[in-house]
Amino acid sequence: MSKINKSINILEKFVNDPKKGLPTNIFYFIGRMTPYINIDILINSKIYGTLLTWREDPHTGNGWHIPGGIVRFKEKIEKRIFKVGKTELGINISKFKGPIEINQMINKKKERSHFISLLYSVEPSGKELQKILIICKKNKKIKFFKKPPNNLLKSHTVYKKYF
Repeated sequence: MSKINKSINILEKFVNDPKKGLPTNIFYFIGRMTPYINIDILINSKIYGTLLTWREDPHTGNGWHIPGGIVRFKEKIEKRIFKVGKTELGINISKFKGPIEINQMINKKKERSHFISLLYSVEPSGKELQKILIICKKNKKIKFFKKPPNNLLKSHTVYKKYF
């Protein structure tokens, strides 16, 4: 067995179930070799504007962004859309359209430097929109904007046209 195969076998022992995610260091290692596939969800309201969440991240910086998440191994895109709604916003998503846009985001950093982002338009029910509004009042890291904020993450400036 080659040294590479032995090394791969050792790494695989640290991954219990890749469908549930990867250990951080393996996740970053894989991301240095291949792009991540990311789902972004656009919630746009004529009354309130575009929903953004605040991120403080050493890789992307601090700023507002469209909520999103990375597709896990063997995970259907639809499932990731539902999970983003639940984990990032605390809502249940039932209707979505898309992808309405596909973007390739590449930066010069070593970690988390290449994403293929699929943007889906999400229309929360009236009940779920009310949940979002309540969450926005309690959590200052979730907010509607009628125009792009100055501190929109650089990688998300591709979404300025949705404000």
